[in-house]
Amino acid sequence: MTIAKLSSITLNEFLQLPETKPYCEYINGQIIAKPMPKGRHSRLQSKLCAVINQISETEKIAYAFPELRCSFGDRSIVPDLAICKWDQIPFTKEGEVSDNFILPPDWTIEILSPDQKPNKVIGNILYCLDYGCQLGWFIDPDDLSILSFIPNQQPKLLYSNDNLPILEGIKLQLTVDDVFSWLKMNV
Repeated sequence: MTIAKLSSITLNEFLQLPETKPYCEYINGQIIAKPMPKGRHSRLQSKLCAVINQISETEKIAYAFPELRCSFGDRSIVPDLAICKWDQIPFTKEGEVSDNFILPPDWTIEILSPDQKPNKVIGNILYCLDYGCQLGWFIDPDDLSILSFIPNQQPKLLYSNDNLPILEGIKLQLTVDDVFSWLKMNV
């Protein structure tokens, strides 16, 4: 859903606006609201963050941030998960994580919500890849599939026991079935 099309607003002006819920993204001069996550989306997002961070945070390899605003190029987007390699995370001089990420994630994950348009979501993944992102996943809970994106390669549509590509350095092995099995909480 488009909130506003303001031809005179710049990315810097957008970044000065107060944050909203649902989050808004700035894409091609438009302010676009992301749909609020629903049950399956929220479950997959929280499990992916927990699994990735359990493996990668202690050794300072990477960190998975949910709903992190990333502003770079001429866009400001909020991927469902933005995974940054540790040496790419901006820290303050006190060692705290910075509030502002003016860079693309190293790995971006988007989970399709019922109210989202797939091409808009895939467009954000492709945009991240154009700016140096090393891996993208597009998760479709209705189709039980994950479309993976690696720079300079054709996307791969993965199902069931297909192994998923993981950001280099993260010692994690997952199949598509592993990811979607997290949706079954009451069995």
